[in-house]
Amino acid sequence: MVELRFDFIHPGHPLYEAELDLRFRVLREPLGHTRASVKFPFEDDSLHLVLHVEDDVLGCVLFHPEDAHGGRLFQMAVAPTLQGKGFGARLVRTLEDELRRRGFRHVHLHARAPVVPFYERLGYTVYGEPYEEVGIPHRNMQRDL
Repeated sequence: MVELRFDFIHPGHPLYEAELDLRFRVLREPLGHTRASVKFPFEDDSLHLVLHVEDDVLGCVLFHPEDAHGGRLFQMAVAPTLQGKGFGARLVRTLEDELRRRGFRHVHLHARAPVVPFYERLGYTVYGEPYEEVGIPHRNMQRDL
């Protein structure tokens, strides 16, 4: 039987390149962006959670701490074959549990407009005005842990 695992990794981990590939395929390539655009300058300081089967990364979500109490969730991606099956919610909940354990109290994110309802179901609320990022409409969202 195939075992799906949720693991926290870091840049340099054997699964990191597969995480970057998934992020590119799901989040950047459909927008016409290059593979180089997938990496953020603060990756080394961020928490990386991946969903994987052995060396195949099927989902990921990252968190960048901005102070001792909170930070930004970003680069949430699930392989198209697994979307709509609850894995995205499990990634977010697993990340939130770890953030609580580490003493964080709030999270914010930049949600692409079509996924706002997904985050609302997870308890996030919209704040501020709509804006464009990476060429598509976004909304700011936040949640207290």
